[in-house]
Formats: sequence, structure tokens, C-alpha cells
Amino acid sequence: MATPSLTAASNAPISNAGPQLDKKPGVLTAVVFFAVLAMGLLFTAYSLTHDMHELGTTVTTWTPFLLLGVALLIALGFEFVNGFHDTANAVATVIYTNSLPAHFAVVWSGLFNFLGVLLSSGAVAFGIIALLPVELILQVGSSAGFSMIFALLIAAILWNLGTWWLGLPASSSHTLIGSIIGVGVANALMHGRDGTSGIDWAQATKVGYALLLSPLIGFAFAALLLLALRIFVKNRALYKAPKGNTPPPWWIRGMLILTCTGVSFAHGSNDGQKGMGLIMLILVGTLPMAYALNRTMPADQALQFAAVAEVTQQALVKSAPLPAPADPRPVLSEYVRSKEVTPQLIPALAALAGNIGNEVKGYGSLSKVPAQAMGNVRNDMYLTSETIRLMDKNKVGDFDADTSGKLQLFKQQIDNATRFIPLWVKIAVAIALGLGTMVGWKRIVVTVGEKIGKTHLTYAQGASAETVAMLTIGAADMFGLPVSTTHVLSSGVAGTMVANGGGLQMKTIRNLLMAWVLTLPAAIILSGSLYWLFTQLF
Repeated sequence: MATPSLTAASNAPISNAGPQLDKKPGVLTAVVFFAVLAMGLLFTAYSLTHDMHELGTTVTTWTPFLLLGVALLIALGFEFVNGFHDTANAVATVIYTNSLPAHFAVVWSGLFNFLGVLLSSGAVAFGIIALLPVELILQVGSSAGFSMIFALLIAAILWNLGTWWLGLPASSSHTLIGSIIGVGVANALMHGRDGTSGIDWAQATKVGYALLLSPLIGFAFAALLLLALRIFVKNRALYKAPKGNTPPPWWIRGMLILTCTGVSFAHGSNDGQKGMGLIMLILVGTLPMAYALNRTMPADQALQFAAVAEVTQQALVKSAPLPAPADPRPVLSEYVRSKEVTPQLIPALAALAGNIGNEVKGYGSLSKVPAQAMGNVRNDMYLTSETIRLMDKNKVGDFDADTSGKLQLFKQQIDNATRFIPLWVKIAVAIALGLGTMVGWKRIVVTVGEKIGKTHLTYAQGASAETVAMLTIGAADMFGLPVSTTHVLSSGVAGTMVANGGGLQMKTIRNLLMAWVLTLPAAIILSGSLYWLFTQLF
């Protein structure tokens, strides 16, 4: 049998007989939705009060808890908006190929977003935090720290809602990165420095490459996969628009459902972590006694931590036998901010490593660190970890293999003590993201399903775009890189439209490109302006 013609697939305009998107959810669905929402909020409140009660926290003023509640609601609101903004991309292909009914597909996607968040590694969460100005992270409980959190989250929510209202599948990841850069630049300018000094541009560039390359990967590989299917699978029905509500052949239907499931899971695992990282910053700032350090670390592991700190200090002193500054923190803070190496850098790192080791050894375990010292111990650990990371990256210090190994082991121990996410935080974010998929999804689904290509989405196109999106996002999650589900999936659909010979609706493509180009500068300006405003108000 001859290979089907590329242009014969379906050059007719998109049929009016599309999926049923206007069916209203039943009363039972609404009741379950609000019941789960209420349980999520109650569980969050219970977990917070339980953690405070375990530590014997005495409430003298409700102001920090009011700020904490507002910040948590905004952070969870970001994940909720992220759900209905981004995850619509995961269900568009199964809906427009009649593989699943629209409302069932949305609930199914929400369930696997929930599971993706719960089973995520946390690498992306702390990769996002690394973009923030270190000086603000070290004072996250201050007015400047809260201004930072509020500004970047509100800016991201406003831009996401604006693009959703216009039906544009813009990227929540792209928006959040822009918001973080905006806060960093504004903070530097407000302190009389060059705006470029407010951000770790090496980390931002790494994230930027991931956001830039992932759509290109989606476009190219989805197109290639569709062409490969044409060569090896000769079933003409796969390359034509569905007739009425006819579902695809069982095996392609299974692939579409499997890839929709995979994209939803990968989206939850990748995007859910962004909210988790910011929530942990909020918790560290408001309740350092409970969340600054991993209090579940066993006592014997804490003693091992102290021993590693001691040998690391000795190795550093041997490498640079110079007098240590009286206070090593300003030296390390300036290096992390400016990346300028001074003769005092290594002696300062050695001194702070020794201080950390002595503190942990003196307390016996992280759970016994007193509340008033918890924030300072964590800040010392974070500053040390960032210094080691940057020194290793920039090849600072002529260390032998043994010293380098001790430094990396010490950094790993520090990260285990500071980079943790309580289970209740994962559950709260999972509920917010999962429920968000079930609200307002139609606008983006219609854009992806009907307005990118000139022809109706075929079974093979849906399977190709979704498979590439699932694999790309999953790979990015493994490497701790934040990528955009929106960009990968919508570009994948565009790639299959080109490969299928149906052509693209250039008005939609122009709007998508405009949203992609404007998202970063718009988020930077919006978050920077909000940060300046909040610092004046607070």
C-alpha cells in the first residue's frame, strides 16, 4: 500500500462537529470539588498548627501568621491558576481526537497532576530559588522578603490570568522566571547597584536555554515522529480528522490516553515544584523554628555532619593558610553577589564551615537547635552551600581531589539539612494544581485544538505531539530544569500541522509568538514595580 499523501490528510476546514465542551458539570461534581478544596485548606491549617504546637510556640502577636496565611493563599493561588492555564494543553489532544470525553479528561489530568506533585523530587523547586537574590533569601522573614514573595507571585498570577482570558497558551514557567528577574533587578537598583547584579545570570541563562530550546524540540521532534508514523503505519484513518464522535483505533487511543497521563504527571512534577520552593521560603521566613532546618534528620547523621564540617575546615585552612576575617559572612555574601574572588574568600569559607560544625555539634541534633538560633544557622548553611556551588562552577581555588571531594560532601550534607519539603506542603500544592485543571480549561483547549492548524487535529498528530511533550518535560524534570508544558505541547501541535501538510493559522501563531516574546519583559516590569511598591508600603 502506498504511503498516504502529506496533503491528503485533511485540507478541509475544521469541522463544526467538534467535541462537547459546553456541558456543565453536575451538582455532585461541584460538591466534590469544593469538598476537596475545603479539605485541602483545613489540612494545611491543621499541619501548620500541629508543627507549631509540637515546638511549643507561644503566640504573642498574630501579625506573622496573618502574613503567612496571605502568602500561602497567594502561592497556592498561583498553582491553581497554573493548573487551568497550563494543563489544558495536556487534555486538548485526547479531547479533539475523541479519545476521552472532555470533562472526564480534565478530571483524569487533575488526578495525575496531583500524583506528579506528590512524587516530585524537589530539584526544580530549589533551582528556582537559586535565581533569587541571596541577600533577600537571607532576610526572607523581613519586610523586603515578604515584598519579594508577594511581588513575584502576584505579577505571575496577573500575567497568567491576562493571557488565559485572551485564550493564549503562554508559559507559567516563563512568567515566574521573569517575575523573579524583575524583583532581583529592582532590588539591585534600589540599593544603588547596577540592575544586572541582582540576579544569578548563569543560573538564569541555564533556565532560559531550557525554556528556549524546549519549544524547538517539541516542534521538530513531533513533526519527525509524525513522519515516522507515516512510513511505518499505513492506516489512512490515523492521518484524517475524526468523523463525528468516532474514537481512534484502540491502540492509538491507548497511546493518546497514556501520553495525556504522562504529560499531566510530568506537568505536576515539574510545575508543582515552583510553588513548593516559594512556599518553603515563606515558611522559613515566618516560622524558622519549624521549617528553617530539617528537624527529622537523625542525631547520628547530625554528628556525622559536624565531623564533615571539621575536616572540610581543616582542608580549606591547609589550602589557604591566611587569617580568617572576624566575621566571614560579609565576605561570602559579597562573593555570591558579585562573583569577585578576594584573598579572604577561602579563609572566610573555612571559618564559616567550622562555625556551622561547632553549632551542630554543640546542639547534638538539628531538632535541638533553639528557635532563636534556627534562622541564623540556616542562613549560614545556605550561604556556605551557595559559595561552594559557585566556587566549583567558576573553578575557584586550586584544590586537590581530596579537598574538592570534602567540599562537595559538606555541601551535600548542608543541602540535606536545608533543602527539604514537608509532605503537607506537597499535598497542599497537589490539591491546588489538581483542582486548577478542572476550572477554566476551555479557552486554552480551544486554542490548541482548533486555532493552531488550519485543519482538524488527527489521531496521529495528537499522539505525536503528546508523546514528545511527555518525554521532554519528564527529561527536564530529571535534570531539575523548569520547562513550559504550554510551549512544548503547542509547538508540538504546530510541528505536526506542518508535517501533515495542513498549514498553520498565522494569526494564532503570531499571537503565540507575541505572548512568548512579551511574557519575559512584561513579568520583569510588573514584578519589579510591585516590589518597589510593596517595599514602600511595608
